[in-house]
Amino acid sequence: MRHIFVLAVSIAVLAASACSSQQSNLSQSQTQTSIADQSNAQLVIAPKVDNVRAHPLPFKGKLISGNKDELPPAIAMSLSDNSPVTFAYREELTHDDYHVPLAISALDPANLIGAPLGDIGVTAFASLSISSGDTILADYTAKEHASKSYNLYHDVTHAEVDEAARAAVRQRIDQKIYSDEDRLAKAVAGAGTAKAPTASAGQ
Repeated sequence: MRHIFVLAVSIAVLAASACSSQQSNLSQSQTQTSIADQSNAQLVIAPKVDNVRAHPLPFKGKLISGNKDELPPAIAMSLSDNSPVTFAYREELTHDDYHVPLAISALDPANLIGAPLGDIGVTAFASLSISSGDTILADYTAKEHASKSYNLYHDVTHAEVDEAARAAVRQRIDQKIYSDEDRLAKAVAGAGTAKAPTASAGQ
């Protein structure tokens, strides 16, 4: 009888040990998953800008202000140095970073599992003016914000967030141009004989 009791106790100890080992492995796996999920912070663009398939405008224009390598796709695909129509494009960036104070973050155990230590934020402002001679055919402006958090395991660069904000604001300008494309084409066609109507599209 005593042998049976000892055998039962041994089986129980082995079962408890196996269960404890499984729980430890599960806990470690969950912790690793949590760290992975939190360390891979997503780039946030608010409000979200829908993708627009870029295509050239039904007219060409000469760039008189702006960088040819930093334009909305619709404008970049519609450049010509011989056109009487002109494009003036401008972009500006402002940063609104947030960093958790070191005195606080150093004492917070949540940082060990990937809690955010700060946030890199960028707001991009863009303006585009389309003219023919002295006649302004259209003015467009847009403003977009991009941000991404960082933590102990994943760093974020300003360049990464800057590029996302620039891409978003250019996409927004493209949306406004394409929604006004038919009117613009008619305005350009009639600019030589009559004063074309002016459109102003704000943020």
